[in-house]
Amino acid sequence: MSGVVARGSRLGLAAAALAFALAAPAARAAARHYVLDSATSRLEIHVGKTGLLGFAGHAHEVVAGTFRGSATFDPDRIAASAVDLTIDAGALRVSGQGEPPADVPQVQAAMLGPSCLDAGRFPTIRFVSGAVADAGADAKGRDLTLQGELTLHGVKRAVAMRVHLELTGAELAATGRTTLRQSDFGITPISKAGVVKVKDEIEIVWRIRGAAR
Repeated sequence: MSGVVARGSRLGLAAAALAFALAAPAARAAARHYVLDSATSRLEIHVGKTGLLGFAGHAHEVVAGTFRGSATFDPDRIAASAVDLTIDAGALRVSGQGEPPADVPQVQAAMLGPSCLDAGRFPTIRFVSGAVADAGADAKGRDLTLQGELTLHGVKRAVAMRVHLELTGAELAATGRTTLRQSDFGITPISKAGVVKVKDEIEIVWRIRGAAR
């Protein structure tokens, strides 16, 4: 009789443990933090020409020399993800792609000078996310919509952008593109005699890499 009671007790404990396991919430993946790496990343700014003789000008490609930042990604609570990126304005460089080499120093000086970025007064460009939303996934990664604040030329404005995120082991890669208007940030597009001038809209294209810390 005692053996039957003992077996019954063991069965009861096993059933209780199983019920508890089924009722307990599934283990949640922890958020992961990444340090962004400018050395292995690429961030480009494409500036076009417009005006009566816009075809005679040259589009400019600018690359970010150095930046710093961090990102947090939480696969179970995407809204809790975040990014904070600061670009050194003075380290922006005209690549020279598609324009005469002799023009590059002049374009470089004009870009960083007081009539454009005014890097002496405004040495950094910073984006801080305020909201992150899931925009779908594919076999390679996940699309996110980022809303946040961009500070450029001393002006802070709300912006939204789409980012494609890929995670491989401890590494992160984020790609995307967005368009901004210089005038939204108090920058007057450079004009040459009112005939050839830089477009107000600029396109930013990036592939940002980071490693888990």
